[in-house]
Amino acid sequence: MLILHCPYCGVSAEETEFAAGGEAHIKRFGPGSSDEEFRDYLFARENPKGVHFERWRHAYGCGKWFHAARCTVTLEVFGTYPAQTTEPPQAIRDAIAARRPGWSWSAVE
Repeated sequence: MLILHCPYCGVSAEETEFAAGGEAHIKRFGPGSSDEEFRDYLFARENPKGVHFERWRHAYGCGKWFHAARCTVTLEVFGTYPAQTTEPPQAIRDAIAARRPGWSWSAVE
């Protein structure tokens, strides 16, 4: 079971208190986009074996969205941070790199 920490209200709780919202740091397309861009926005997602960045909502708490960095294999949570952040904070990237030698951050285009 995942234990997540809401960066807004400070509560750490089991994942059942939160609602998963899909992949974090994706470029969102809407009106005025090409068919290919909108198709990729709707359907093209990473599904890595390893480190993954996700959106979560504190559904049974403050209700705010945030991002979490975790490993899909071990369920290890490296950290959480506000959803308005465009890339993971350096402290979280450092924590991941310390546990996963050779890992590096690359923004999803």
